[in-house]
Amino acid sequence: MQTAEVVIIGGGIVGSSIAYHLTSAGCRNVLVVERESAQGKGSTGKSMGGVRAQFSTPVNIQMSLYSIPFYASFEERLGYPCDYRSQGYLFCATNENHMTYLRANYEKQLAMGLKHVQLIDGYEIRRRFPQLRGDDIVGGSFCSTDGFVDPYSAMNGLMSWAADHGARLCKNSAVTGLARDEHGIAGVETTAGSFATRKVINCAGAWAAGVAAIAGVDLPVEPLRRMLVPSEPFEQFPHSAPMIIDMSNGFHFRPEGRGFLLAWNDPEETPGFKTEFDPAFIEKILTRAADRVPCFADLPVNPKRAWAGLYEMTPDHHPILGEAPGVPGFFLANGFSGHGVMHAPATGKILSDLILYGETELIDASLLNLARFSEGRLIHETAVL
Repeated sequence: MQTAEVVIIGGGIVGSSIAYHLTSAGCRNVLVVERESAQGKGSTGKSMGGVRAQFSTPVNIQMSLYSIPFYASFEERLGYPCDYRSQGYLFCATNENHMTYLRANYEKQLAMGLKHVQLIDGYEIRRRFPQLRGDDIVGGSFCSTDGFVDPYSAMNGLMSWAADHGARLCKNSAVTGLARDEHGIAGVETTAGSFATRKVINCAGAWAAGVAAIAGVDLPVEPLRRMLVPSEPFEQFPHSAPMIIDMSNGFHFRPEGRGFLLAWNDPEETPGFKTEFDPAFIEKILTRAADRVPCFADLPVNPKRAWAGLYEMTPDHHPILGEAPGVPGFFLANGFSGHGVMHAPATGKILSDLILYGETELIDASLLNLARFSEGRLIHETAVL
């Protein structure tokens, strides 16, 4: 039987980041088990790639304050590109309740050490982006270090660096069982063979609950479809624009290539492993797009280029990180609720610290453990796109 110091189940961006952080801390015998023929076929390759620190809870802000500088220095640090673009996020408030909410978040973000966030008035937003319908925009919040990355490139860079430094990636390998003894986890059984190990990390994304069940762990993570619509080339809105969020309905968009990428959280969407794009979504999102950006009434869209991916949702929209209660050696890195790409660097650092040293200084890890659900310690993130 082969051995590994740590086995990571799932080779998406979160698993790749953990592999990177473990190997960079000197843990060389790391095995990443990926059931697909290539990495990134789950949620990573279908992500919108946004990264932001404009959150409403301290723990999410802390994770962004590690992750965004990591992406900013990615190529220098790893020697691989991730295409980080600091074009910002602009939240557009359309009533005073929105502004009260943004002000409260702004104060929290400043107190946590975010330096580049600012509140701006409706006049300034209309001045910067006259293409927006701004009659109801009363103000907003902008942070210039927020922006976008290429999730696929970032994942490949993290895994390539880890592989260069001793980690192994085993593709086409599904986990079929976990061996246990009186000390906890003793090994992993896969379709590619068995591996003796004392530490296993569940990084299975939207499929994490099924992996947790193999370990006898009830994980409150469920898949929720999110659909994205890219446009064809379009020159009537500036490509230097940030991610722009219409707080009246959650519609948001950002430049992508020579066109734009449109997103909206459809409140009628129900949980499930639905990965097919629904063509009816195009009219829904274009109606909201043209309402906020009148020139988008002419936005050319090819439905065949649109796609769907899965968010991995938890009841409080925060991830579940750390060792599972009652199963020593079985670690969780799940339930990012749409923030997996942006918080992958911080997650890699946190899980690496917990595995190698039993603690981390990056966050209070107990806030995000699985026990919070049974103990009634949920922390609700309201700034969810």
